[in-house]
Formats: sequence, structure tokens, C-alpha cells
Amino acid sequence: MNKPLRRVAIFCGILMLSLLLRDNWIQYARADELTNRSENRRIRIERYAHERGNIIVDGKAVTGSVETNGSDFRYKRVWKDGPLWAPVTGYSSQAFDSSQLENIEDGILTGNDDQLFFNRTLSMFTGQKKQGGNIVTTLNGAAQKAAFKGLGQKKGAVVALDPQTGAILALASTPSYDPSVFAGNSTKDAEARQKLLDDKDKPMLNRALRETYPPGSTFKVVTAAAALENGLYDDIDAKTESPLPWTLPQTKVALQNQGDLPCEDASLREALRVSCNTVFGKVSDDLGNKKMIEQTDKFGFNKEVFTPVRADASIYPEDNRPQNAMAGIGQASNRTTPLQMAMVTAAIANDGKLMKPYMVAKRQTPDLDDIYTHQPEELGRSLSGENAQKLQQMMETVVNDGTGTRAQLPGVTVGGKTGTAQHGLNNSEKPYAWFISYAKTDNGSPVAVAVVVEDGNANRGDISGGGLAAPIARDVMKAVIDSKQ
Repeated sequence: MNKPLRRVAIFCGILMLSLLLRDNWIQYARADELTNRSENRRIRIERYAHERGNIIVDGKAVTGSVETNGSDFRYKRVWKDGPLWAPVTGYSSQAFDSSQLENIEDGILTGNDDQLFFNRTLSMFTGQKKQGGNIVTTLNGAAQKAAFKGLGQKKGAVVALDPQTGAILALASTPSYDPSVFAGNSTKDAEARQKLLDDKDKPMLNRALRETYPPGSTFKVVTAAAALENGLYDDIDAKTESPLPWTLPQTKVALQNQGDLPCEDASLREALRVSCNTVFGKVSDDLGNKKMIEQTDKFGFNKEVFTPVRADASIYPEDNRPQNAMAGIGQASNRTTPLQMAMVTAAIANDGKLMKPYMVAKRQTPDLDDIYTHQPEELGRSLSGENAQKLQQMMETVVNDGTGTRAQLPGVTVGGKTGTAQHGLNNSEKPYAWFISYAKTDNGSPVAVAVVVEDGNANRGDISGGGLAAPIARDVMKAVIDSKQ
């Protein structure tokens, strides 16, 4: 072969090798990237070519699939009582992708997850049509319904946990929405979704997980925990060094209590019973910002929580002395999700042990065989068992003979704390009503609850945690207890 021909042959060989390398790079190295691109319509068509697996509550499906007409997407998602379950499931839309459990567990629900490889392979030989697997949740249907019924037409959220395992028993957010109205890919679906996005009441906002509020006086249980854990006080019935009036440090501003309360040198138990701002503001100042942050971190503040749905981080900030004192009573820059306050309550009820919140109990094959079962996970010790039991005594006094009497349940020991959180410029907006509580039986506490209500229609003077939020918590706790009998 002469020299020019040899050069042409080498050049062609290099081109062929480059083509082979490029082809293998695209087919193997970039396969997942290309598959998951939103522009890849084939993947979306395949995703809706068969019935989606279901999300299960109390052994029953709260979701389903129906055949569509005139679309290359054969099936679309439907919900049974969509507004009730949307805060848990999220949505799955042919046009607008998915959210929450529908998104996180999409591989199982579509049947494409590697854990279902055997089922997919078997169906090729048996001729069975492809099916998605199921997601079994921890939710308690009766508790979820009680939460929604209690919130009614008011904005707000409810979270109920099993303190001993971390299982989420209720997760409600109002106003809610029906994911079925935009599950397809028609113009009508697009218009329905846009209407929800434009709604000033934000029905698609998950207030239980993604909204942070000033916790108000419910936060005083955290400040009390910090006082006990750091040895500032150890006897919950001994007098504290709390003058009245008490002036915020580095200011000339006297911290106010709500009404003529017996707060001067009040014990921790009495101060929590009647909700003394002066006592807990001074406790927070005596401890200092660093120790308050250390205590809040032990309850789960200052980091995101995954249930597996992500919850925003609740924040106890680095701050100056007067702001730290205000944060100690749940005001200033102190911000928390309802989930976080349920975690605080659950840790106290569980003798100081904080369990990781979760809402997926099992993953199942289409044949209902379990391929994953969640094991409860301890996040850490929020406080000692001895101090947790002291806090329980204080919270039970609040319900028995304090601001939380509307949370009482006949024959059941209940501990709780009310909160009325100011917000807006110069506290100009109507306050949020809070209540946190737990119920206790012979086998420990089966439920801890956090409720927040944004009732813009109520008269400002009628807004209180004990009046608006405590009855909701009571009904949710009762639903959980009754379901276990």
C-alpha cells in the first residue's frame, strides 16, 4: 500500500474508532442523564403507559389510575378525597411532573425501580402487563380526618407523631387542593393548575412542612428544657429569680405579660401554666444565646428534616441579648415549622429521646410482597429522662389547671402548651394560634401533636392557642387513641 492510501486508511480508522467511542459514551455513560431529561417525551409516555402503583393508608389505597382518551399517555392519576391526602402524597401530573411522595417514590410507583427488577423480568415471561408497586404510609386515617375537620375553612396545619417511633400519623395543611384537577395534560388541566398557583391563600403550600412561623409561647417548653439541662433551675416548683417588671437587657423596654399574671419569681411550673413572658425571657437571657442554640439543635432546629419529603429548617438564630430574650419566648427571629414543634413535643413525651419522623412504612411489589420495611431511627437525646419527666409534669399542669384545659380527654393524661404568636410589622397582623400536646397511656405516649391556626376572620381578641388550636389537638389525639382500642 502506497503512503497516501495508508494515510487515508489510518484517518478512516480513527474516524470509525471515534464514532464507536462516541456511540458507547452516549448509550452507556450518559444513558441515565439522557433518560431523565424532561425533553425526553418517550420516557413520559412509558411512565403513563400502565397503571401506577398506589399510596396506602390504613390498608386502603387513597390513589388510583384511570384510562384517558385522545392522548398518548394512556393512564392518569386520580385521588380518593384529594384535598385530604394532597399534603401527604403530593401530585403526579402528565404535564407538570410530580411532587412529594409521588415524586420521591416514583420508581416504585411506576415499577421502574431496581428493587422491582425481578417482577419486571417475570412479567416478560408470564405475559402480565407491567404494574407499579405500592407505598404503605404510616398515616392514621381517622387522625388525618380529625385534623382537617378541626381546621375547617381556616388556614393552618396539623402534625401528629408517634413519639416512640417517629411515625407521622397526621399531616394536614389548609386550604388544600385536589391533585386530580391537573393530573392530565390538557388545556383544562393547565388552567386548573394556574388557578391554584394564583390563589392568594396558597392551597399548594404545604404549611405543615414548608412554612415557618414564630412559635410563640409553645417555645417556652424548649426554654424550660434548656434551663433544666444547664442546671439553671432543677426544682420546677421552686421560685425563680424573675422580677416584675423585667426590662429587656440593653434596653429600657419592659417585657409585658398577657394580663395581670402571678409571674413575679414564679416557679417554672407556674410560669408555664399561666405562660409568663418575663420568666422565660429572663431564663433565655440568663442562659445566653449559645446555650439556647445548643438546646434547640438537640430538638432538631437549624437543619432540614426529611420524612422522606423535605421539611424546611426551623431556625433559632444567633442574635444579640434583647433579641435572644425575645426568641426564648418564641418571638423575634425564632421560626419553626409545625413538624418541628411536633418533634419537640414527641421528644418530651418520649422521656427525652427524639425519633426521626417518617411517613413511609413499607414499599411493596405489585403482588403486595414487602421489599422494604422502615426501622425506627433515633436522632439523639434532646434532654435527660429525668428532665423530660419534669417537663411532662409542667405540661400536664397546663392542661389540668392552666391555659390548655380545652385539650383534656376523659380518662387520659394529656400534657400541652398554648401559644399566641405575634407577627407582622410592629405586631400589626393578627396573631397565630398554636397548641402542642401529647397523650399518655399505660404504654407510654402514642401521639404528640402540633397545631397552628392562621384565622384571619377571627377578632384579634378571640385568637388564642387554647381557644382555636387546643380543641383540634384534642380531637386528633382522641382519634389516634380510639383507633388503637
